[in-house]
Amino acid sequence: MSETHPAVRALQALVRHPTVADRDPARTDPAPFVALRASLAEHFPLLHGLELVEVEPHALLVRWPGRSHARPVVLMAHLDVVPVEGSWTHPPFGAEIHDGAVWGRGTLDDKGSVVGICAAVESLLTEGFVPARDVWLSFGSTEEVSGTTAVDAVAELRRRGVQPWFVLDEGGAVAAEAFPMVAAPLAVVGVTEKGVTSVELVAEGAGGHASTPAANGPTARLAAAITALERSPLPLHAPTPTLELLRRVGPHLPAPVRPLLARADRLAPVLTRVLRSAGAEAAAMVRTTAAVTTLSGSPALNVIASTARAGVNLRVMVGDTVDDVLAHVRRVVGPGIRVEVVERNEPSPVSPWDDQAFALLERITGELFPDAVPTPYVMMAATDARFFTGLCERVYRFTPFRMTKAQRGTIHAADEHIGVADLLAGVDWYRRLVQELPA
Repeated sequence: MSETHPAVRALQALVRHPTVADRDPARTDPAPFVALRASLAEHFPLLHGLELVEVEPHALLVRWPGRSHARPVVLMAHLDVVPVEGSWTHPPFGAEIHDGAVWGRGTLDDKGSVVGICAAVESLLTEGFVPARDVWLSFGSTEEVSGTTAVDAVAELRRRGVQPWFVLDEGGAVAAEAFPMVAAPLAVVGVTEKGVTSVELVAEGAGGHASTPAANGPTARLAAAITALERSPLPLHAPTPTLELLRRVGPHLPAPVRPLLARADRLAPVLTRVLRSAGAEAAAMVRTTAAVTTLSGSPALNVIASTARAGVNLRVMVGDTVDDVLAHVRRVVGPGIRVEVVERNEPSPVSPWDDQAFALLERITGELFPDAVPTPYVMMAATDARFFTGLCERVYRFTPFRMTKAQRGTIHAADEHIGVADLLAGVDWYRRLVQELPA
């Protein structure tokens, strides 16, 4: 039975370790990471017979020697997960199988990819297969907290003189219901990703007793600033990967709409306005977004806050810069609000989709998911792949799993789960990729 497949059992074992990282390393419990690494070694012993490079804390680089050592490939995933939020149908670290799926935190983000890669490599090693070129595996342990393990992995590869042909990390998927009026799933391969920048909006005042409130205090000014930011989004624009996506989905749209997509380059302003109105996923494809994520004020109900704060997560679109976005935020919130930058990352460089490396990903995806439309796109979320762009000009982001729209909504939320059949199809995809690497 597929539910007893070694890859499924490996995923269950990994999910049962609550490897939640914290931005403060001192607050990260190391025990689950140590246990997870032991589970990896137990389920993938041949892989652990390859050259292993420890990347502290708890991350791992693996070198699988190929017939050629020139221009290797790097396959990436991460071992850490975000904390559990919300009400779950099944225990978030139980890794139970229900309705043909493994349920639990990390099944999609990103332990499914870890297992997909490892199971593919383990099975090929069992067969005595030797890849055409070196294959490196990079498994970070601080991706969810913008930590240093990917940076340190890049430094180690650079120290060894490794210059990859391409790098592949988590990212797009074989996504159902991904585009308005398109019935076919889209196999979206991220060729770039938005820059992640976080700020805090800070309002300060005298504070005091809640029985004698003054007008326009810190919380009122902060609320006004949040409302102003919500009502003043950044300008719309479609970068070239988005225009290419529109061109590729065009033939799959109803006949009256197809001519618009065929002229996507010339009709970009019209199409961006259409996408803006087509739901949150589509709207995020055509602008820098700002999301208020944290709020803090007074510690007590009868105390007026002397300082009120709001955290804002900005996803900077390709073509925008962090400085431009920060200038927009400061202009909108006004002089009574201080804007403190917590972290800043520019959008990633755009990798090519018209060469042999992307064509390989596209061909294998078409063979294993023949109903899907392969296409480049701009990834909305941040990945460890962004740290590899200084090492390699071809950095792609694709998770070879089928995902419904509802499933994509469970990433970083409750009831995350992956179909057993979808996991095994992903293992096949990674196998085929390694088998078909050119010399």
